[in-house]
Amino acid sequence: MPKSIILIVILFIPFLSLAQEVEDQVDSLSTQASEVFTIVEESATFPGGMNGFYRFLAVNIKYPALATMLKVEGRVFVQFIVEKDGSISNIQVVKGIGAGCDEEAARVIQLMPNWIPGKYNGEPVRQKMVQAISFVVAKNERDSKKKMKELRKKVKN
Repeated sequence: MPKSIILIVILFIPFLSLAQEVEDQVDSLSTQASEVFTIVEESATFPGGMNGFYRFLAVNIKYPALATMLKVEGRVFVQFIVEKDGSISNIQVVKGIGAGCDEEAARVIQLMPNWIPGKYNGEPVRQKMVQAISFVVAKNERDSKKKMKELRKKVKN
């Protein structure tokens, strides 16, 4: 009787290891499908490149009234994921300046059109991005026009 139990156990061991291999492969595939990359071979890009991104910001960003009143300036860092289809998800402000600027930066990121997704091994992948958005209060209208000219110069270059 004990020999037959040992024989049965020995016969089933290969099936157990095979089942474990199949389970590991399935886990690997599902992890790969949902994995978020930070470093890729081809990084995700905004349609029209960085110039297009800056133009998009210039058209869509609204300086918060509270920030204008309090003369709050600085850079807001927003993290988000560019999905395999180029859509944007998981928007989070990772470093803010307050006075409504953080919310405005997140709002504008939410408005963005689909990006060109990043690629790894030639396949589109989910990629985590961090983007800085600058808020600068102009002292007067003349100063505001000067800063806009400087921004346009940077965009052209």
